Amino acid sequence: MTTASSSPQAHKPTSPGGRPSALPLAKSSHPAGPPVDPDSQAETEHETPELNVLLLGSVDGRHLLRTLARAALWPRRRFHFYVLENNLEAVARHILIFSLALEDPEKMGLQERSETFLEVWGNALLRPPVAAFVRAQAGRLAHLVPEPDRLAEQLPWLSLGALKFRERDALEAVFRFWAGGEKGPEAFPMSRLWDSRLRQYLGSRYDARHGVSDWDLHMKLHDRGARVIHTREFRRWRDTGVAFELRDSSAYHVPNRTLASGRLLSHRGERVAARGYWGDIATGPFVAFGIEADDETLLRTSNGQPVKTACEITEHNVAELFREMAAWGHPRAAEGDPEQVQGGAEGSSEPAAPAPEPFTVHFLSLDSAHTLHHKSCYMGQFQLLYVACGMVHLLSAELGACVAPGGRLIVELAQFLVDLRQEQLQAFSSRVGELAQAAGFAPQLGGKPSDTFARFYKAGDSAPGHEDPAVESGTPPPEVLAPPLEATDPPSEDRTQPLESGNPPSEPLKLTSESQASLLEASVPPTGSQAPKSENQTVPPETKYPIPDI
Repeated sequence: MTTASSSPQAHKPTSPGGRPSALPLAKSSHPAGPPVDPDSQAETEHETPELNVLLLGSVDGRHLLRTLARAALWPRRRFHFYVLENNLEAVARHILIFSLALEDPEKMGLQERSETFLEVWGNALLRPPVAAFVRAQAGRLAHLVPEPDRLAEQLPWLSLGALKFRERDALEAVFRFWAGGEKGPEAFPMSRLWDSRLRQYLGSRYDARHGVSDWDLHMKLHDRGARVIHTREFRRWRDTGVAFELRDSSAYHVPNRTLASGRLLSHRGERVAARGYWGDIATGPFVAFGIEADDETLLRTSNGQPVKTACEITEHNVAELFREMAAWGHPRAAEGDPEQVQGGAEGSSEPAAPAPEPFTVHFLSLDSAHTLHHKSCYMGQFQLLYVACGMVHLLSAELGACVAPGGRLIVELAQFLVDLRQEQLQAFSSRVGELAQAAGFAPQLGGKPSDTFARFYKAGDSAPGHEDPAVESGTPPPEVLAPPLEATDPPSEDRTQPLESGNPPSEPLKLTSESQASLLEASVPPTGSQAPKSENQTVPPETKYPIPDI
């Protein structure tokens, strides 16, 4: 397999850049419902209700983690997350991140887990200990994917039953590549790929790249609500791909293979397998966890300047997220080990905390968005539909038929894509409204308006002010209502299945320039049936409970 540099388009689906804060989906299922008092919560039915969520293009699992972390604030239920991505590398990243989040606290402490997550999730280069963790986890997952029985035993929260056999084989190949099947940094020269991508993206502005990054930060990101991002950290990420420098800068030198993706490219009339980096190089991962916080003191300013940087806020938010996830990662402690319960009964009168309901993450086949409505098990099944901005073209009446009456639709907008002008952002937002209406949804009125996501409800038997089992009335607590910035996903890119490794050619392959048509096409009324873009590129020779609101 060859290694290719990427096109100049700034946002692609395998990296977290340009994506807004994590969204607690369980809150959207109760957009108006009161929080649960932990001391008075009791089961009123023998069977715990289920919350079914369909996510298109969520990429990295942060919305799912935030939902599970905040689950105790809302009525008890069992979560079923159905995730549909457009490439298998994103599926693999979901699995790796969940495995890390649910790691036994006795094996990996909170700080180590948080720092490992930040480096794997947002850095192009890793420290050797973190790279060793990725290799070990990837090797383990590569052995589990082809063995369903062992997979169900060791990862009961994961379901790959909806994937095709060839997709499972390709998923195994992704994990084997991460595990180091191809030795040495030459297999994925991240620093060279990053610089090549940056040169193609900036063109003649490359020599003035520091000025360009300062302009994008101060005149675009700061104006759009991300003022806590510091010039130094943003410039460092633009230059090297390292967003979270938690140790000395010299410690980061191992390529982060989880950001790699494979494609089939047309080279001299032949289809050539290429692996490269097609992720974000324009916005950065700071907006996902670093521009909002429950602790308002982190957002304080002094002399008009933020006291904390986006990196520091991100570290705090991720640590709190994993602390809240502890009950899911160590259920025996939550339920109470028989010996611990007995000892606790003798020494303390406080009852053990109830164990959280189990959850399941179902990964759907990559090309199944247009066929879900053909299966009766999905018709009217979902209380929440989440669509990333790069997947908006998949929003249709057929997909809307899979949402229960009164269910919610949340669509990421393009607020933090720095290459789009204000009029383009408005045109995209208007086009999202048209597609949602054509799919059978109506705008959800009330609440604080947002530029980072659009909210709709399924028109049908219920209406926004109408009481429905799927939509409870009330007002969510302020601490949960704080909408994490939901910016949108990068424009959707055609995915190809990960390809087997091979020897690179004597001259590197370079992609031709691309425009942002894949994102802006959603803002132009379709002239016919919307079909996915061609995969080939030419390479020159060188409800019950509706889903939580954001």
